[in-house]
Amino acid sequence: MLMSFDDYVKYLTQQITAYLDTPAEEKRKQRLKNKQEPPLYSNRWLGVLPFAFKVSRKNTN
Repeated sequence: MLMSFDDYVKYLTQQITAYLDTPAEEKRKQRLKNKQEPPLYSNRWLGVLPFAFKVSRKNTN
């Protein structure tokens, strides 16, 4: 599903606004949480290729 340019700009604006409105403490907690979660095994050892293959396979179905 493709987004029109206007929809994309609207989405980006919403994301940036939400990020700017988030308190610094909440951002800090989120960063710490992301650091503690281990990366997926396939991405850690094989990079982006498994993800790209999965996405291309989804798009063809």
